[in-house]
Amino acid sequence: MLQKGVTRSFGAAISALSQDHLTPGVICRSKRMMLDTLGVGLIGTRTEVYRKALEYSQVHSMDFDDTWHPATHPSGAILPAVLALAQALPRPPSGPNLLLAFNVGIEVQGRLLRFSPEALNIPQRFHPPTVVGVMGSAAACAKLLALSPAQCTHTLAIAASSAGSPLANAATQTKPLHMGHAAARGLEAARLAHMGLEGNPDVLDLESGFGVFFGEYRPAEMTADVGAGGGFKWALEEQNVAVKRFPAHLGMHWVAEAVLAARARLEGGGESAPHHMVERIRSVTLKVPPSRYINCPHPATEHQARHSFQFTACSALLDGQVTVESFDDALRTRPVLRDLLSRVRVESPEDNHPSFDKMYCEVVIETHGGDRYTGRCDTFYGHWRHPLSQEDLERKFRANASTVLSSAGTDSLVDVLTSECISLN
Repeated sequence: MLQKGVTRSFGAAISALSQDHLTPGVICRSKRMMLDTLGVGLIGTRTEVYRKALEYSQVHSMDFDDTWHPATHPSGAILPAVLALAQALPRPPSGPNLLLAFNVGIEVQGRLLRFSPEALNIPQRFHPPTVVGVMGSAAACAKLLALSPAQCTHTLAIAASSAGSPLANAATQTKPLHMGHAAARGLEAARLAHMGLEGNPDVLDLESGFGVFFGEYRPAEMTADVGAGGGFKWALEEQNVAVKRFPAHLGMHWVAEAVLAARARLEGGGESAPHHMVERIRSVTLKVPPSRYINCPHPATEHQARHSFQFTACSALLDGQVTVESFDDALRTRPVLRDLLSRVRVESPEDNHPSFDKMYCEVVIETHGGDRYTGRCDTFYGHWRHPLSQEDLERKFRANASTVLSSAGTDSLVDVLTSECISLN
């Protein structure tokens, strides 16, 4: 028997949460997320997808935005929506109110992702930002509009009717639109609820409601510990996010580090020149978790390359790094890389689980001479178990933001979003 009153409990919590509930840890982590997302969004405005598509799609246009566990990209649907709403309001919200709204949107996503064990693994059916991201955007905008508990409940009900996009469009130019639509439709849901539109106030309670997106659906109330004096337990405090160092699917980051470890051993054997290295390589074996949409042996497009274990391995092996430029046509279509791709094979050991919290990558490079060079990555740098230092996070932001902003503008954003924030490494 499914629990009743879940949706209403979410509406009440969204309305009741205040700045007093924000903890220093949550403030710091969310400011880091906002800084990273702003930088990713700025460089994303230079992409073809952004020029052709929905305005809010820039954050995910390069697959460079943060990733959470259970799996989703938490910030990309929230920050563009609250910033757009803030600009449209007759009286701009304060910085603390904007930060609170952002965190409410993140929290709602975190709670929804814990409604089903299916969400713990790399997705197979729906792209998560389109399922929980639109709900988070709706909640954040409802908070910024100071809606009543009933209006917040109806905001979620309205947003649920815009949720869900198939994973089949991953690794295509349409995938960034998922994030853009999640942001826009969540904002729209809050505005409609503000105008008096209503939906099913039990949408989260029902298998025929939000339950259609998950197997083993077990909704739970947003606990009633939202009162004066704090005491609220934030999902972000218990679970940090992963920040990417290059623009590709999160699974690629394990591959890059494992390959670079094997490459270092290969160079130690006197085979450091990339072309000579390729001539000597007979095979490259990647031991990764099973996932069809990121097992792409011959990527034909930039977006397929961002979702290809094989492409990432070859780029790291040839160049000793994977960067923003790795996915440009000139590097992506190199004959030497295409040749190397033909020697890569993928295996999925039974103990390698398709979960961003449990997966690993092991690589074995075999030469024609019979030598073997191995590398393994269990936790890459940038993962929530090994977060980027504040210095490296700011370095990523500055590199991305400087493609659009002046140095003064970049410095100003860094100052605003790093004040009173400590590193949580």
